[in-house]
Amino acid sequence: MHKTTNKNSRRATMRDETLNQVQAAYGVENWSAGYFDINQHGNMIVRPVRGDPRAADMKQIVDALVDSGRVRLPLLLRFPQILGSQLRALSEAYQTAIREFEYQGQHYPLFPMKVNPRREVVEEFLREGARVRVGLECGSKAELYAAMGLPQTSPSLLLCNGFKDESFIRAAVMAVQAGKQVVVVVEKLSELQALIRLHAQTGVIPMVGLRAKLYSRGSGKWSSSGGDSAKFGLTTSEILQCIRLLREAGLIEHLKLLHFHIGSQITDIKRVKNAMKEAARVYAKLRQEDCPIEFVDIGGGLGVDYDGSKTRFDSSVNYTAQEFANDVVYPFKWICDEEDVPHPNLVTESGRFMTAYHSVFVTCIREEIETFADDQPEVSIDEDDPQVITELKDLCDNINAKNYAEYYHDALQLKDELQIQFNLGLVSLEDRAKGDVLFWEICARALKLAEQNGFPDEEFEQLKRNLASKYLCNFSLFRSAPDSWAIRQLFPVVPIHRLNESPTDYATLVDVTCDSDGKIDRFVDLKDVKQTLDVHAWTPGDTYYLGIFLVGAYQEVMGSHHNLFGNPNEAHIVVDEQGAFHVKKIVPGSPIREMMQFARYDLGHLQNGFQRMLSGRVAAGQLSQQDADELLQHYIAMADGSTYLE
Repeated sequence: MHKTTNKNSRRATMRDETLNQVQAAYGVENWSAGYFDINQHGNMIVRPVRGDPRAADMKQIVDALVDSGRVRLPLLLRFPQILGSQLRALSEAYQTAIREFEYQGQHYPLFPMKVNPRREVVEEFLREGARVRVGLECGSKAELYAAMGLPQTSPSLLLCNGFKDESFIRAAVMAVQAGKQVVVVVEKLSELQALIRLHAQTGVIPMVGLRAKLYSRGSGKWSSSGGDSAKFGLTTSEILQCIRLLREAGLIEHLKLLHFHIGSQITDIKRVKNAMKEAARVYAKLRQEDCPIEFVDIGGGLGVDYDGSKTRFDSSVNYTAQEFANDVVYPFKWICDEEDVPHPNLVTESGRFMTAYHSVFVTCIREEIETFADDQPEVSIDEDDPQVITELKDLCDNINAKNYAEYYHDALQLKDELQIQFNLGLVSLEDRAKGDVLFWEICARALKLAEQNGFPDEEFEQLKRNLASKYLCNFSLFRSAPDSWAIRQLFPVVPIHRLNESPTDYATLVDVTCDSDGKIDRFVDLKDVKQTLDVHAWTPGDTYYLGIFLVGAYQEVMGSHHNLFGNPNEAHIVVDEQGAFHVKKIVPGSPIREMMQFARYDLGHLQNGFQRMLSGRVAAGQLSQQDADELLQHYIAMADGSTYLE
């Protein structure tokens, strides 16, 4: 009995050590916000609500979908319950601040459709509308068109941002006539003039908002969204001119909202505090000028901690949602009381916070692109080999824990000599191949010894990156995680299984596009940005699923059809009260025919062209009619296939 207890204790200790290694490698508990975790089987699990005891096994979800034959990878998993959970978390943060500071206004959350305009996403938020007054923000006529046909609860707002022509403003007037609570935010004087003209024609005018260009700026990649040089917003003199125009038209009572935006994904909470003080002063001064403003729209900015470091790094934030809400509500309470003006209702457009967590993109490893050949036979040396080869062989055979750094440096020099001699025609192609194998073997042995020694020199970190396996994964970076390429946004990348095993290898990921930028070589780390991803040993034929997490904001709508790769397959998953998962909906990925239409090819014209080429081959006696007919049928059927590897 005593021995069994000791064995169990050792097993528990080993499990704990493995879990610690896995957590250190992937940092799940740091960035997951309570939605994702690892179960006892080593699989990633997903929770419908933060910290909920209910959880679904993501490996089981993917296996069930693939085994059913209904979908193939790559696959976007959408968890709509997380959308509602994030909306409630946002609302509760503001309600808590409102109660704590005895604030008299209310919170009106808006979902900015530009963040993720998918119907299922927008409708999921609107279903929560009765409880939290959630409305919509649109910045184009297409977004407005969609919003006009969606039901909203009466207190919620439909806010129109962006540059507008007269047809845009006419559509906003139509939405008012249909019963929507519409606010048209004026970006330019010409927009206000168009509103006044349309009111003269129709007798209808939406609520009017003015977008102020604040001096304060945010932090992070989008800090230029604010400040004097911002793309959007009215100067102080333009705001006063708008007020004068409204008074002259007898429409000042329709001025209901002040808007500003200091940037997306604000990393530093100090910038929020400064901006709110400035905005609250602007609001108070306008109220003192008898402007009947009831709402202040603070825009977006509430960030997501993609890497879990809780810092001012571009892919992180140094605050919580509650701290952000407190630093919005309190400055308005304090300044409005000081200026003796009413507390405004606070409107937010925190789309990234609301959507990022709800989508996970799953791909798989297809092949390994090796830096050097592991399966090369041992190099044998004979007396005819050049001296440079003999010396490389000697280094390879005698490298050890004491001399690995010196021998690695010698190998670098010999490799350069080998290349010079090859260019001069002094060594053969076979000799060069021998030298390459020996050099990379020396590098691999030096790296292993350096790891055992704790990486005494930065150059071995670079060597690790050079030697890292390149895994070819079945996806397009430009379609499914474009911000990783475009703005070097970090997304957590984690295997969704085998997490009860310590990762033993390291790699970078490359996609299936014909673009050298189609790769992920920056990964989440608590204290730094890792250049390689910790992975488990993989051999061809193994099933190894990788998840790219937190891709629910912007990635779908910003993704491009580079190389005409289309949308991946998509599955909507809900978790019931018992923790069982259910496939609510499957959305097939883009077939080749859809991408032909996207690129404005006529499918019939292409098929006729292929048929003419086949007929020419038949007429020339180079192809039988039967083979030509079969080839044509294959070509026609190909249009219904996936754009991705199968």
